[in-house]
Amino acid sequence: MGTVFSFDVRGGEPSAVQAALREAVASLHRVDEVFSTYREDSQISRLMRGETSVGECDAEVAEVLELGAEAERVSDGWFSMRYQGRLDPTGIVKGWAAERAARMIAAAGVSGVSVNGGGDVQLLGVPAPERPWRVGVSDPLRPGGLAAVVSAAGAEELAVATSGTAERGTHIVDPRTGRSAVTDLVAVTVVAPRLTWADCWATAAFAMGSREALRWLESLPDVEALLITAGDEVRCTGGLAARLG
Repeated sequence: MGTVFSFDVRGGEPSAVQAALREAVASLHRVDEVFSTYREDSQISRLMRGETSVGECDAEVAEVLELGAEAERVSDGWFSMRYQGRLDPTGIVKGWAAERAARMIAAAGVSGVSVNGGGDVQLLGVPAPERPWRVGVSDPLRPGGLAAVVSAAGAEELAVATSGTAERGTHIVDPRTGRSAVTDLVAVTVVAPRLTWADCWATAAFAMGSREALRWLESLPDVEALLITAGDEVRCTGGLAARLG
């Protein structure tokens, strides 16, 4: 998927944890094989070219396409699985794959797990008794600095996902024009229980621009967000303060 994944696992029986880690890593490699748009022989590439059908692909393909269709509906099309007129579900795959990997490891009986996929994080459980997971949010205008620290205190599961221009430039597409999204934003960080959705909502919100994005994000249940504009303005949803610390 063109990025680095890291795992932080706490507790659990060592052999069970090692087996779960192997399964999770293997699942990420398999996702890359199935969904990569850069591999000519991947199932998604063959599907794009009309050489196969969804029914002939692995069951995960239908699952991801259904999730992507739901993201398109909830975002009123601001999240899209199409690029230059072709099917391209890569905007949802990374978050979904990282969340699934975290749940595989959690099922091994660990007390806590954090899976970080290219800066987007799924947290489950706790790292230690009375100690929550905490995730630093990079400041897009001050390299090396933090814009905020998100705490998972009181939450059994929490995800943090950021979309913006700091790391990869103008890679987010405005689905209404098919061109790079040009808005007043440089970064959107979304906090939600599931990384699958947090990643989608961050992408959609960035394409919207700060005013429409903030209004839309406020309407989503169990979602908080931090928006940073090119003019160094910080805007956030009403409940975000309870998640900082």
